[in-house]
Amino acid sequence: MKFRTAVRLPLLAAVLAAGTAVPAAHAAPSCAQAGVEVAVPAGVPVLDWSENLTVDAAGNLWVARLWRQQLQRYDAAGALTATVPVEYPGAPRLGPDGLLYVVFGDAPVAGDRGGVLRLDPAAATPVPEVVVTGLTMPNGADFGADGQLYVATATGVVRLRADGTVDPGWSIDAPAANGIAIDGDTAYVTSNGDALGRVSRAPLADPAAHTVVADLTAAGLPDYVDDLLNHDGALYAATLTGRLVRVDPATGGTCAVLGTQPLTALAADPARPDTLLASTEAGSILRITPGE
Repeated sequence: MKFRTAVRLPLLAAVLAAGTAVPAAHAAPSCAQAGVEVAVPAGVPVLDWSENLTVDAAGNLWVARLWRQQLQRYDAAGALTATVPVEYPGAPRLGPDGLLYVVFGDAPVAGDRGGVLRLDPAAATPVPEVVVTGLTMPNGADFGADGQLYVATATGVVRLRADGTVDPGWSIDAPAANGIAIDGDTAYVTSNGDALGRVSRAPLADPAAHTVVADLTAAGLPDYVDDLLNHDGALYAATLTGRLVRVDPATGGTCAVLGTQPLTALAADPARPDTLLASTEAGSILRITPGE
């Protein structure tokens, strides 16, 4: 969600001034287009802005409703089963202990009051417990195989140790970081600080050795990139212009597999591993079937 007020509106204006609407996917010939359907409709567009999402071990869908300042739980049939008050929620992620960890404070007005809370996803009425505070606009998050939580913030990526404290000796210098996906011993990060639409990588053992994987563009202009997902050996990135971009982590090659409404984050669905779930600024949750 980083700097949307300052960055997203001028970027949209620039795209429109170039003589085109928000661009649909301009895929390479080898890039098959994805199928898309609405999994959960928005109640009130924009007010129901869905900032991030995940599926828990029981198959429930958790959605961070940024402007409602709520975390919502939906069952497999799409019925709302729980609402948890969370100040400007970002990524919800299932921890190795079975609890759900949620970043909060993902808005400029929150300043450095952001942090991470946790709750029992199986509880009829989940009660959040704050784990850490003092983060600046945390947005994306992912657990590594080491059981530690990696969080993308406005000032870069930080690592939370199992005891809930920030590791002061570990960070990735990625200004305006938005999303993070851990793949083995590597962290992939999206950011819009040094350059709009940047996807980079860093070895967990040496986070200072981060390198650029790709810079995303739309209609010849830099595209604002939000969260990303590591899925079937490829990275999928959500962008302001509504593109779902597949990135080859080995070559840096990019391919837009979908052009739709502005996307914010992506999640895997264990019940349907051939599809992805996507959150949107309008609030609906999309189910996407990537092409080959």
